[in-house]
Amino acid sequence: MSIFIVRLGTPRKPGEGLRLGTVRRPPRGVPKSDFARLDYYDVWFPNLSPSAGLVREALKAADDRAWASFKRKFRREMSQLDRSRELDMLAALSHRTNLSIGCYCQDEKFCHRSVLRELLTERGAQVV
Repeated sequence: MSIFIVRLGTPRKPGEGLRLGTVRRPPRGVPKSDFARLDYYDVWFPNLSPSAGLVREALKAADDRAWASFKRKFRREMSQLDRSRELDMLAALSHRTNLSIGCYCQDEKFCHRSVLRELLTERGAQVV
């Protein structure tokens, strides 16, 4: 069993399981009834997205130094008790079932999902 880290809106991989959208906002111009059908997500889980201010910062990150600053701040947000428990729960679930988490960003390297990958791995999650 595993957690897949995906780009929302891309075709699902076989066995990917339930897809969680860890994004601040739903996809624009897409009816809610079509989110799953169009491979965005089955469940919207904005708790694991950066705060609105950090989203703006990430979109402006033009170099490795700015990205490192974003990562530090996002990790701090994810260390809050509720977020930390949610990450622990997902890590535990990864040993029992397949699921996926994702964001819209094209390049995972400069996306908060890369940080989520690190955080989940640190908690012993099975991550693909």
